[in-house]
Amino acid sequence: MSFLEANGVRLHTTELGAGPPVVMLHGLLIGSLASWYFTAAPALARTHAVRLYDLRGHGLSDRPADGYDTATMAADLAALIGDLPDRVDLVGHSYGALVALAFARAHPARVRRLVLVEAPLPPATFADEHGFLTAGPDHMIAALPPGLREAIAGGRRQAARLLATLRALAYETTLLADLRAEPDLDAAALAAVTAPTLCVYGDRSSCRPAGERLAAQLPDARLAILPGGHYLHLDAKDALTALLVAHLAEHGDG
Repeated sequence: MSFLEANGVRLHTTELGAGPPVVMLHGLLIGSLASWYFTAAPALARTHAVRLYDLRGHGLSDRPADGYDTATMAADLAALIGDLPDRVDLVGHSYGALVALAFARAHPARVRRLVLVEAPLPPATFADEHGFLTAGPDHMIAALPPGLREAIAGGRRQAARLLATLRALAYETTLLADLRAEPDLDAAALAAVTAPTLCVYGDRSSCRPAGERLAAQLPDARLAILPGGHYLHLDAKDALTALLVAHLAEHGDG
């Protein structure tokens, strides 16, 4: 565990393994680096140097009052990987996938391979559908899928910490406003991404149409559908991990 100063924010990071660099980004609100640490990261670390970090406002990272738009968070990522080689692989879930996509659009030469897991487009539509913008922080946990809700409820301290984080992000930062204002991406915007891209979506996810659009409009992309909903790192942990390992190996020279 360590902390890096990135784009004026102290970010909590951890690293696993050795080899070509892979950076993994989690989703908003209920996510943290643990989302990947306890799922796919150990398998990738057998052949890669895996860097995980808590996005601004999440986990043990600083919680600034603003800067939760994808452009600013992509700048966080740029600073975070300043010490890494010219090209890195990026794996992102949900809003973390949108941040990875924003970075790949802004810095195409720096991304060797890209994995977008359940990237929501348009971002605000996804949030509205899942009740995160309208329910209020005290009811956000209730809006989660049953399996994830039960896992959180199984630990009182974990639930209390998560609820405190949700309240702080909802009431003390611009996160929800930034999420509402996040624009959709058209084919012209996506054309800047040059990295071979794997789009992974759940067969029960409301985000699946976004995956179909991304796979069709990104220059070099394919779509994989797994059984599950939005939280595929939990719903289809082994299948998702296998896809990630195969994609990163398949395009090793790309």
